[in-house]
Amino acid sequence: MKFTHASLALAIMAVTYPAHADQHTFPKTKVSIEKCVQAALKVKPGMIVKSELKMEKQVPMYEFDIESADGKAWDVECNAMTGKIVEIEEEVASAEDAQFKAKAKVSEADARKTALEAYPGEIMEVEYEIEPDGAASYEFDIKTKDGKEMKVEVDATSGKIVEANSEIYQIGKE
Repeated sequence: MKFTHASLALAIMAVTYPAHADQHTFPKTKVSIEKCVQAALKVKPGMIVKSELKMEKQVPMYEFDIESADGKAWDVECNAMTGKIVEIEEEVASAEDAQFKAKAKVSEADARKTALEAYPGEIMEVEYEIEPDGAASYEFDIKTKDGKEMKVEVDATSGKIVEANSEIYQIGKE
């Protein structure tokens, strides 16, 4: 499902909020999702195919998966308190992508094991990312045994967890 910035905001209010209102406490934000959509599309023009709200170090962040006209996929994070873009990662199709493979020293199986040892549950989605500094990482969306959702990023070179954040909601494709 693809969203324009106007339909994305409506979809969140009409579909996601009522569906999850009883399951999550929504964090207070100072910046609207519309403002963050505009900021994200300014740095990476294209089509938003997924939107998430997550908590990073107690700060709410919107993350947008954007498909650009050249066929590339980007994860763009916007601080929901300031409206500033804080991270842009390139998403590649698989661990076999040349950019990813050049940096990876840890197998996906080992990275999965590391993520699930720290956050037991079921992996719902895997993304293969090239970080702003060129490093490769596996990002796992895990539904934990207590029903929460975590985004766990494992460095593909060191095998260490470099980031773990709770996900409040997701709209769009897995």
